[in-house]
Amino acid sequence: MNQSIETNVAWWARGLIFENCSCQAVCPGHVHFDQLCYNDRCIGYWAIRFDEGTFADTDIAGVNAIIAYDSPPHMIEGNWLEAIMIDEKTTGPQRAAVESILTGRAGGPWAILAGFVSEFLETRYVPILIEEGEKTKRVVIDGILDSTITELKGRDRSKPVTFNNMYNQIHPPEQALGTGTSHYDDGSIRFDNTGTHGLYSYFEWTVTPE
Repeated sequence: MNQSIETNVAWWARGLIFENCSCQAVCPGHVHFDQLCYNDRCIGYWAIRFDEGTFADTDIAGVNAIIAYDSPPHMIEGNWLEAIMIDEKTTGPQRAAVESILTGRAGGPWAILAGFVSEFLETRYVPILIEEGEKTKRVVIDGILDSTITELKGRDRSKPVTFNNMYNQIHPPEQALGTGTSHYDDGSIRFDNTGTHGLYSYFEWTVTPE
């Protein structure tokens, strides 16, 4: 896969992103890649729902995507394996746009993360269902992924427990904490997580060519 940066493309996107990995409670690698995760590997996924956005002249609103990953416990060392899946309902231009964003070729936050990836598996186009409940987020890819993220209960039960003033490449400074349970198997990356690290936020990414 060509990882050259497409510096001439302006794009922006807003939407929902949520995640679950094999770490207990809060994933140390989420806070900073230089912190050691709990297990021999940190394995999990990001689910992304593009609610608004354009890539050059392509409208990417309504696109769902998944990035599954398998990384060493010291994530800053690199050597990550990643699999990208994009909803099969997308058009050809939408597929190309979202793949460019999530592989980091289009710059922005995913270009930073791509520097840690040693291998991208071939992008797959599959039916992706993302459901957002009052306290839960769920993603399903039949035969591959079934995962639910549930908000942690705080003192004020009407509000989620949150991180504030967090520095993270793909999430905004405020993120809602939760726990997640996932079953995932794409033939290369596999994990079964129960009651492990989960969180969600509402992202806004913008890239403007110089």
